[in-house]
Amino acid sequence: MPVDKTMAAQLYKTTTGRLFHAGAIAIITVGLPARGKTHVSRSLCRYLRWLGVQTKVFSVGNYRRQRIGTRSNDFFAPGNLNTAAQRQEIAEECLRDMIDWLENGGGQVGIYDASNTTEERRRLLQELLTQNHIQAVFIGKHDDVSYSPKQSKSICNKSEIIEANIRSVKISSPDYIGWDPEEAVKDFKGRIDAHEPYYETITDLKLSFVKMMNVGEQIIVNNVNGYLQSRIVYYLMNLHINPRTIYFARNGESLNQRSYKADADLSEEGHRYAENLKNFLLSYREQKQAANSEEKPRQLTVGWDT
Repeated sequence: MPVDKTMAAQLYKTTTGRLFHAGAIAIITVGLPARGKTHVSRSLCRYLRWLGVQTKVFSVGNYRRQRIGTRSNDFFAPGNLNTAAQRQEIAEECLRDMIDWLENGGGQVGIYDASNTTEERRRLLQELLTQNHIQAVFIGKHDDVSYSPKQSKSICNKSEIIEANIRSVKISSPDYIGWDPEEAVKDFKGRIDAHEPYYETITDLKLSFVKMMNVGEQIIVNNVNGYLQSRIVYYLMNLHINPRTIYFARNGESLNQRSYKADADLSEEGHRYAENLKNFLLSYREQKQAANSEEKPRQLTVGWDT
């Protein structure tokens, strides 16, 4: 059965899938490996499609796998001159396809999923897209744990974010089919190490960009204009990347059970239910924590609706 790549219950939909006043937009990801760029790209794509906007992800990694298969970490090193031409050719092919889709394929938002870690690379992308009348918005995923020669200080010291991403996502990617998990982790960390000396954070204030640090703990927005770009930023500000558990429970009995429109107080039975539910959930969390002592306890956030 073919997979429907669109989401149900769109807020609105135009005949062409384009907002005539928004123009064509290219989302360019920026960041070292294992920073969640691909996750953000796919999540943003689903959201924009749900809004009714023609959106597509163009992944340089997928282009590379389709053309030359898997490669070890030394292939990706920016300083490896033996593979530079091949890497550049694949990246440019992916970029050309995105531009062609935006210009001739009826697309409105193309997401260019690649590292784009140097200022020179981003400048060239900006110039090329501007020449083709395409707006460029850079999304920087900055979850860095080491010092870069181009930075005065580390942006992030949360190595567990990157470690968790490698173990939960990267070692199960097509690049590591059949690998021993620990060897895959070691190889991917080597890929990160190869990129770090060349990494340059976004500093050009002429660019439109969103910098997301430590899985959304801090977000910097610069030179973002228009309705559609603002919707993109709003989504990124509310995007959760870390895995989490969500518990749903019915509210306790209220003093007015007949009307769900009235925000009635809980009855005596409802208060007992709420107290028992709280005690049960806290006890359950303590048991889970005791069973997995290495896992750090997560903050419990409670929300409610009537």
